[in-house]
Amino acid sequence: MQRTSPKSVSVERCPECGASPLMRDQESAEVVCVNCGFVAATKLVDRGPEWRAFTPEQQTKRARAGAPYTFTIHDKGLSTRIDWRDIRGFPSEKKAQLHRLRRWQQRSRVSGFTERTLASALSDMYRMADAINLPKNILETASVIYRKAVKKRLIRGRSVQGMVLAAIYLACRQCGLIRTLRELSQPSGINKKEVARNYRFLVKELNYFVPPVKPDQYVTRLSNQLELRGRVEEVAYKILEVSRRLRLTSGRGAKGVAAAASYIASKVVGEYRTQREVAEAMDITQVTIRNRYKEMMEKLVIIINL
Repeated sequence: MQRTSPKSVSVERCPECGASPLMRDQESAEVVCVNCGFVAATKLVDRGPEWRAFTPEQQTKRARAGAPYTFTIHDKGLSTRIDWRDIRGFPSEKKAQLHRLRRWQQRSRVSGFTERTLASALSDMYRMADAINLPKNILETASVIYRKAVKKRLIRGRSVQGMVLAAIYLACRQCGLIRTLRELSQPSGINKKEVARNYRFLVKELNYFVPPVKPDQYVTRLSNQLELRGRVEEVAYKILEVSRRLRLTSGRGAKGVAAAASYIASKVVGEYRTQREVAEAMDITQVTIRNRYKEMMEKLVIIINL
């Protein structure tokens, strides 16, 4: 007698290999052959809510669950919260009581110096990320990095805001988002040298692998800043691809290579931009662009179809 698992039920023979029995998984509703792995039938069950929402406001109003689990809040969003809207509509005596409960509830959420410091740092992180329009995944990754630094006691003796910006910059590098140290440090008024020093410290102590920035990542950003057409960006990508094959990008800075490729592409397409405009957009010197430009023009053969 063959034994089956409690999550599976035996059905007819497999139409592919003729083996018996097939197994029906009650979790995914798939009928799978044990012998050859053939999926005989699939009836997936919708595990979402029974209601529909067409706007974010409707989704927020109809949702019956709490806030999602997040690392951007010191208690990870698992504690309760008494909002001002919960106090409306009550008599004055009840309002005063609920106001006292709200105040004590806010105090109880932060118990201890470590949690208070973490709450303040994550609040500053949210404010800094919002000032430069960073996506939510960058904020979540930066929060995880900062929590690891707090757990290993790497924040002691260093500026909290400097470590917060270093965590944000490390998160940008990890997720492949191009942001310079100057862009991160200018809104907060912190010296970028301090941010760079804290960034190197986090990478060393937390043992992170930071992938190098490729010149392709700078081309799209440069095209948006200089308001270039898509044709210029396409030609710049082709120039970078050929330059990579000829090993012209080895040992060169990604910014300089991308700026030179975009500069050549703008001249080829006919949407000319000066070296000064390209240099200011990429935050590099004009000498760097000229050096990379000369190297590419000596090795590349550019054919223009008129």
